[in-house]
Amino acid sequence: MEPTPTVTLTEFRQSLHRCFTGWGDALFELTDAVLCSPTPVGSVPSLSLEPVFRRSHGSLYKAVDLGGVDEDRLRRLLVDNRPPDWPHVFAVDASTWARCDAKTSPERGFHYSASKHSNGQPIVAGWCYQWTTQLGWSPDSWTAPVDAQRLTPTTDTTTATIEQVQRLVGLLGPTADVPMFVFDAGYDPIAIGHGLTGNRTQTLTRISSKRVFHPNPDPHQGTVGRPRRHGNRFALSEPDTWTEPAATLNSHDSRHGNINVQAWPGLHPKLHGRGRWATDDNTPPIVIGTVIRVDVEHLPKPTDATPKPCGCGGPDPANLTLTCAGARTCDASTSNTPSGSSKTRSAGPPPRSGPPNKPTGGPGSPSPRTPKSVSPAPSSNTSQDHGNAPRTQQTQPRTSPKRISSTPCHDRLTSPPTEFHNTGPRPPQRDPKTPQNPPRWVPSVIARYARTARSWLPYLALGGRGQDAAPAGRTILRPSAQRKTI
Repeated sequence: MEPTPTVTLTEFRQSLHRCFTGWGDALFELTDAVLCSPTPVGSVPSLSLEPVFRRSHGSLYKAVDLGGVDEDRLRRLLVDNRPPDWPHVFAVDASTWARCDAKTSPERGFHYSASKHSNGQPIVAGWCYQWTTQLGWSPDSWTAPVDAQRLTPTTDTTTATIEQVQRLVGLLGPTADVPMFVFDAGYDPIAIGHGLTGNRTQTLTRISSKRVFHPNPDPHQGTVGRPRRHGNRFALSEPDTWTEPAATLNSHDSRHGNINVQAWPGLHPKLHGRGRWATDDNTPPIVIGTVIRVDVEHLPKPTDATPKPCGCGGPDPANLTLTCAGARTCDASTSNTPSGSSKTRSAGPPPRSGPPNKPTGGPGSPSPRTPKSVSPAPSSNTSQDHGNAPRTQQTQPRTSPKRISSTPCHDRLTSPPTEFHNTGPRPPQRDPKTPQNPPRWVPSVIARYARTARSWLPYLALGGRGQDAAPAGRTILRPSAQRKTI
């Protein structure tokens, strides 16, 4: 008998509670507070105000400081509870938790952020986390996170990505389909593909239209010279250098219109013997892959932007197969994955907030003064019963501010225009580089150092001839206020 969704959720929550090694109850309720928060999580202490967190805010700090998580057990739990009908297609992408004001946060670095900019650049200071999520066939924003790790400023992103993919492939075990990992243009497809050599994986990476590839060279003829390692130039931005595609596919999709797919297997870039590819013999490897060009008629949503062809590359598979684009496509992405670093508002009721209070007149207010409500005057009997004399409201003329003209608007508009008389050519302006008057700070400096200057005057009267040339009987005053008679 297949378990019900309620039983499956209960077993998952019990397994999640066993993944916490210390302060498990507080960490479990803290996880519920993150999921149940109606607004994006801006600070950890605010989670203690959620109804699902039944402990004090002190328990929250102790749970974060003294608690622990069994990472291997948690990864196994996420992999075992994946949607069973989803394909083995996983997207890898990074998101940044902005920590702009936390200058003492450990391992804080500068990372890319699509939602926040600093000085006009999409770079913020904070913590970077790399997510691995499974994608489904439905064109919605639902994904299944299976792994996450933090990228420190000293971590090599390519090496960490290769290790993360290898770890997930080991947890998946033998599968009917070869797992495919999708990367954005910020990742290095050549280095990742070369690092995953020997693993049962496929990689698909979006590449720039300025990349240049080469096929294998023709067989070397003759005995003079070194054999060629690269064939003719295959530039993605120059259609004249393209060869005939090995496979093509034409299809139609309701969301993209007509779709044309072309594939060129057996291509490789020209690498240089430095950095990751530095070897003893200075001979970088040849990493062969397949370049796929996808051209669509229009985008899913109406936009003024012109659709551009999308090029993808990856290790050359043994058997090249193309999936019909009109059947099912993975349209989800990691940008829609709910995470603590996301600034997009999560699902839930909208926060209750009233409209801002607007000024009701007065100086500097763009809206007119709100008239006061007039109530009938109380009778004399009512006033005598309460022992209060009837009040009389005194009205005083309102004084307008000086910056507001007292002339009515229609009088200003209908008044005759002001006449300007020609007084002749304007005198030439003085050069700002040669001021006629000394700056304002010159008199203050002279007054501040008057005493010091007064002690130097007798010495300067000698004409700079020195102490030996001074006339007899002349007294020389030095800055140290010492006098010497010659």
